[in-house]
Amino acid sequence: MAEYSVRHLTHYTYEKEVSHCLNLAHLCPTSNERQICREFRIEILPKPKYTEFRTDYFGNTVYSFAVETPHNILSVTAEAKVFTSETENKKGRTTISASEILRKLKTVTEKEDLEAMEFVGDSSFVSRSVSYKNFLEKYLPMDRPYLESVLEYVKRFREDFKFKAGSTNIYTPLDEVLEKKEGVCQDFTHLSVAAFRSLGLPCKYVSGYIETYPPPGKPKLRGSDATHAWISVYCPGEGWFDFDPTNGKAITEEYIHTSVGRDFSDVSPLKGILFGGGKHKLKVEVDVSQLGDPNAIGNHI
Repeated sequence: MAEYSVRHLTHYTYEKEVSHCLNLAHLCPTSNERQICREFRIEILPKPKYTEFRTDYFGNTVYSFAVETPHNILSVTAEAKVFTSETENKKGRTTISASEILRKLKTVTEKEDLEAMEFVGDSSFVSRSVSYKNFLEKYLPMDRPYLESVLEYVKRFREDFKFKAGSTNIYTPLDEVLEKKEGVCQDFTHLSVAAFRSLGLPCKYVSGYIETYPPPGKPKLRGSDATHAWISVYCPGEGWFDFDPTNGKAITEEYIHTSVGRDFSDVSPLKGILFGGGKHKLKVEVDVSQLGDPNAIGNHI
């Protein structure tokens, strides 16, 4: 069990005045079987006229707000304290293979299996293709226990793909990521989701946080963390299990889950509609700190 504090600041500065705006925020960590969000607060400046917490289609906590005061600056600060625990992934409970899962999913009748099939189709940032299917078949052992195979996949992915900040953006084609074998966590997660779905295996996009650490002897800079992304795969009869292609491992207690969906478009930390504004500057600062003595290991985000 570990306890973390998370602070996520989003700061917009607009060239022209914004008359009003409507926004959705996926910033509240989820409480589930492996983590508990025991504190959460969000501050909006200018103060919003309307606010609401609700649960979306995927079970995420969504905060919606409307600012009707004319403004040139919008600041959103979310703070949380979260308890996390070790995941079941390492136990490798299942003996069913990827090949057997594909056979089972051809004739689904159970409610959970039917719901999982929602995560086999195309979505805004993910399209299935033969090239992604072929890619996965080279990386994923098809006849070994599934969780063991997925762990092998993410380990091999990390060895072959280079983490390179600034090399891509959210609209970089996945074909380019696959060809160049470089990018960041969003790219690696979207590519992995596309690969699993192209083979017919349900796969979710998960958004959250992971603590990072400075080089030895260097202080950690405020705001130097960031949001992170990883995948969740489905095993019939046992549920969903999370793995991180960027860092080549099953998720551990250092991972903080905020939202899950088909791809980034379902879990964007902050999105909305504004009236006015013109060009804008965006500053994002994220701080993730373990309360206590962290076991410092390097992670990419």
